[in-house]
Amino acid sequence: MSTAHEVTRREAIDQYRIVGALPEPDLQGLVELAATICGVSTAVINIIDDRAQHQVAAVGVQAASCSVEDSMCAAVLVDPGRVVVPDAREDPRFRDNAFVTGVIASVRFYASSPLITPSGVAIGTLCVFDDEVGDLTDADARALDLLAHQVIDVLELRRLTRGLAESNTRLEQFATQVSHDLRNPLTALSGFLELAADSPEMIDAPRASRSLARAEAAASRMTSMVTDLLDFARMGGARPHFGSVDVGEIVDEVLEDLDGAVVGAGAEVVVDASMLVRADDTLLRVLLQNLIANAVKFTVAAGREPRVFVTVQELPDGWRLLVDDNGDAVDPALRDRMFEPMQRGHDAEVPGLGIGLATCRRIAHAHGGHIGLDRSPAGGTRAWVVLPSDVAA
Repeated sequence: MSTAHEVTRREAIDQYRIVGALPEPDLQGLVELAATICGVSTAVINIIDDRAQHQVAAVGVQAASCSVEDSMCAAVLVDPGRVVVPDAREDPRFRDNAFVTGVIASVRFYASSPLITPSGVAIGTLCVFDDEVGDLTDADARALDLLAHQVIDVLELRRLTRGLAESNTRLEQFATQVSHDLRNPLTALSGFLELAADSPEMIDAPRASRSLARAEAAASRMTSMVTDLLDFARMGGARPHFGSVDVGEIVDEVLEDLDGAVVGAGAEVVVDASMLVRADDTLLRVLLQNLIANAVKFTVAAGREPRVFVTVQELPDGWRLLVDDNGDAVDPALRDRMFEPMQRGHDAEVPGLGIGLATCRRIAHAHGGHIGLDRSPAGGTRAWVVLPSDVAA
């Protein structure tokens, strides 16, 4: 029966998915470097579970596996630490080992440094050995320790990269499902709005007809946003569809969509943004909608009647978009943190999940730009976005 320690080690090894995997070039490079530095013919990376020793990279021998009972490194992993043995025949831990006696090999010089995970679990060794008696200088022994740390760094990077890829896959699946779930009611809504707009009763109700037309336009924009944002999620935000976009027109559409919130808050929105920029129109609309909605929402939370200013400034190599409000200025210590998902730098009672600014940052970065928060000349918060003009399509 495996001990708790062995189970923990096996679980730590399983996280790296290295046993039985294709050779990792970075690991192979590390064993070659270890052999060169230590002046030996053979170096291996051993991963040791409760049953076997697995050589996942090797130079001087063909990578293979053996039982724990035959493993020299398993004998020293009980008390992990650097081990240097000039002649294994004279060490009681190794003198009867099959790798020393000639049954498997005739190892004389042996040295190893443990592979210890960030959580403190020893999962194997970086081992160098030779069939001649030898030794390591202090500098070479320290180098062996450093290379063992590098082995763990490579394994950790592989694990984190794999985890990120799996997370992105799950996110794409989630986005696909959400898109599907949103499209169906939006399609139904658009259909009912169209039927209502075409009904004979609307001939004598021009005001209602105009309201229906605005609702149809908003539903159409929402459908377009759902489709384009799904594509954006699938691509990881890497390839927006660039074109020449009139910021003023985008802001007008945003204010149409936010009409209820703006009117309900008694907000005044001053716009001086009629300028063409190079951007993805859907993503820019999402960005501006988040920034303007935040400006209104948090100014109301500060107990003031919102005055929001949306402007665009032309730069020598791009444009700066500004959204100023007269609410409370964000504490400088919180400005960077507010762009992290689920972070709230303002009143925690304000509705929302705290992902709007994280979305804005992702959109800005996808455009090759930057986003930040400052104190506004209007007394509250200024959200700024810099978009470069030289962006690959």
